[in-house]
Amino acid sequence: MRRLGISIYPEKTTKDKIFNYLEKTSKIGFKRIFSCLLSCNKPKDEIISEFREINEYAHKLGFEVIVDVSPKVFKDLGISYTDLKFFSDIKADGLRLDEGFSGNEESLMTYNPYGLIIEINMSNNTHKIDTIMDYMPNKYKLYGCHNFYPHRYTGLGVDYFIASTERFNKYGIRTAAFVSSQEKDTFGPWPVTDGLITLEEDRDKSIDVQIKHLIALGIDDIIISNCYPSETELEKIKDMDLSLISFKADLEKDLDEIEEKIILEELHFNRGDINPYMIRSTMPRVKYKENEFKAHNTRDIKKGDIIIESSLYGHYKGEMQIALKDMENSKRSSVVGRISEEEIYLLDYIKPWQKFKIIKNNS
Repeated sequence: MRRLGISIYPEKTTKDKIFNYLEKTSKIGFKRIFSCLLSCNKPKDEIISEFREINEYAHKLGFEVIVDVSPKVFKDLGISYTDLKFFSDIKADGLRLDEGFSGNEESLMTYNPYGLIIEINMSNNTHKIDTIMDYMPNKYKLYGCHNFYPHRYTGLGVDYFIASTERFNKYGIRTAAFVSSQEKDTFGPWPVTDGLITLEEDRDKSIDVQIKHLIALGIDDIIISNCYPSETELEKIKDMDLSLISFKADLEKDLDEIEEKIILEELHFNRGDINPYMIRSTMPRVKYKENEFKAHNTRDIKKGDIIIESSLYGHYKGEMQIALKDMENSKRSSVVGRISEEEIYLLDYIKPWQKFKIIKNNS
């Protein structure tokens, strides 16, 4: 099951604000926490006391807590990969290795007596995960998680992201990546905050669109990296269907009842025999084969337009399509709506047989 997550930085804010954030997000279905020790410079005893209180409260609300660490953190806090009691003491469910070891150490760590999850940095497209798997880890205690990038133009490109993620997918390992709130006064672990995204392409996108992009790319856990998202952003997220992409669309005003039902009530999927010009949802033409579809709004077609074929197209009548390119209209195709401009780029990531829905844009 896909999950949404949040990030918390205890050294950057107050306990009351964190608790309030945990309560608010748990009520709308968030299940995971990314917490960070990389920028925490307090004495070990203080860290244990502070993190334990927060993590115990998070557990009461149903969160899983993973803390971000590095070899430097291990050294500073006197932690050994052979003894992970510290993370049990702070009531974490696991630790994310921002930098790792040789592969054998990570494998051994997955068999720790505390049942801790070991999360591997996914953003280095190397054979590291293959090496870890060669050492026969407990795969059920192994996760992968991409980095986030606070400096503009340093985030990952999509092709690189896909290649890096595939290394983990082939082993069935749970994956995670980050999206960023667009709220102005947010913060993360570092002073630079031009947004905290994994994918550079999404740095300036609305948070719900960022989430849809990671859904399209098959990521399991999608984590808001900065604090604190606005109420408006959380409102956009709270009713999202995480199992598939739901495209927002503006519909034409002159639609008949059947056309609107096709667009908004069907579970669509892209045909397996894909083509570069359009996404084709063919089941409506089977379901509504007895209906008459009059041609209307037969202007030339632009990428992002939603089309329903008229009865002038014979057995294609009732088929719904979404244009992937600009095309000349044969005057038999009715343009019935348009995908929200901010989401049109997501059409390029719809794969053969991939399911999707269309929802009316009320913004």
